[in-house]
Amino acid sequence: MVVLRRLHLPIILILLIILTITGYTLNQFKTKTDQASKLVLVTPNDPDSFNFAINNIPYSVFGFIYNGLLNQNGVTAELEPALAESWEISEDKLRIIFTLRKDLKWSDGEPLTADDVMFTYNKIYLNKKIPTAYRDLLRIGNTGALPSIKKLDNRRVEFTVPEPYAPFLRYTGELPILPVHALRESIETTDANGNIKFLSTWGTDTDPRKIICNGPYRMVSYTPSQRVIFQRNPYYWRRDVEGNSQPYIERLILQIIPSTDNQLLKFRSGELDSIRVTSEAFELLKKEEKQGKYKVYNGGPGTGVRFVGFNLNKGRNSQGKPFVDKIKSRWFNSLAFRQAVAYAIDRERMKNNIYRGLGEILHSPIAVQSPYYLSPQKGLKVYNYDLQKAKQILLNAGFTYNSNQELLDWDGNRVEFTILVKSEEKSRIDTAVQIKQDLSKIGIQADLQVLTLNLVIKKLLASRDWHCYVGAFPG
Repeated sequence: MVVLRRLHLPIILILLIILTITGYTLNQFKTKTDQASKLVLVTPNDPDSFNFAINNIPYSVFGFIYNGLLNQNGVTAELEPALAESWEISEDKLRIIFTLRKDLKWSDGEPLTADDVMFTYNKIYLNKKIPTAYRDLLRIGNTGALPSIKKLDNRRVEFTVPEPYAPFLRYTGELPILPVHALRESIETTDANGNIKFLSTWGTDTDPRKIICNGPYRMVSYTPSQRVIFQRNPYYWRRDVEGNSQPYIERLILQIIPSTDNQLLKFRSGELDSIRVTSEAFELLKKEEKQGKYKVYNGGPGTGVRFVGFNLNKGRNSQGKPFVDKIKSRWFNSLAFRQAVAYAIDRERMKNNIYRGLGEILHSPIAVQSPYYLSPQKGLKVYNYDLQKAKQILLNAGFTYNSNQELLDWDGNRVEFTILVKSEEKSRIDTAVQIKQDLSKIGIQADLQVLTLNLVIKKLLASRDWHCYVGAFPG
């Protein structure tokens, strides 16, 4: 995997209203603004589902409508109380006891108790009948064992793990808690095909007002390809130092605008209050800052990463056909091949030309802010741009070059594959174009496949018939 960090500009723009917003999570406003106000934000995609456990795309509504037991501080990255007012770790590091706040309620006014926590984990996240990606987050260490959970009383739950595992607290604390009173029946009943009804519950065709939540906002309407509208949750637990309910902003309008160019036009015309700044738009927006009556905030390096990855899946689909052609799969599963590709990509040029210098080269998928990050100075292997080294690695692995300097594999097959990239983000397409150019210098023919994000997600998670992908992890 080759990784490039963007300074992804948690540069956030605020038009007219001066607020500090951390990403798309609005549950930590600390100062009071006008009551009965609204904020208009933007997302590039429609939500995939209103059911958190089976959602498959990063663009969703859940950051607005759900809390977990803990929150992560947007500035310090430290864990802070959320639904749980406290937590206690045993001396042997094998047990964590969370204590819920008193009198928590769901958005419909029903009590939120330890029963909801037990249901969320035992019946949803740890349920093998539910294909949720979040179960893997709860696996412990190299064994992949799962935790056990016990209710101590109405406000306390105890998680037990088979061995000390430092990331477990963060993973467990931040996963949203879901309502047992609203979802129990969907877990306990099946459809005509024998599948539990939960898998088809709370799709985007559900009336948004029927989605029960515990976060700062609740949904009131959804118009596909246009917008999602949220209203302040009157039962949200957070209060300011004077005892006033939070959040202060009454309504959020999340406009759905796939194109970053169109997002920019809408912001400049005053139709959006906030926008994530792309590297190509930074110079223009900074230049117009005073005239446009907005403020550009630079949040420093983000914790997300940009990467290029290969499909190493050796499995087959339901028709018995390999997800990846066997010849190509052999290349992708060769460590030497992937190392050669890493040396062949000129990330310094990428940083300067595509990201206008507003990024940093990262040699690890783990953010430098993480306590688990290993720096190059302490032994992390790096892959600085080196075409000759890339070619030599390929030759040593048995690849050869023909008279046209085209790369051939062990059986004389031309090395060529397709790079998958989403269409909605210009900088990511530009990145894929440069990777194609860089790989041509070591004899590899790479073609681009530019698709909408929804189609990209289907190829990655459903059909799984992709070769190479230029993607991103949000951090």
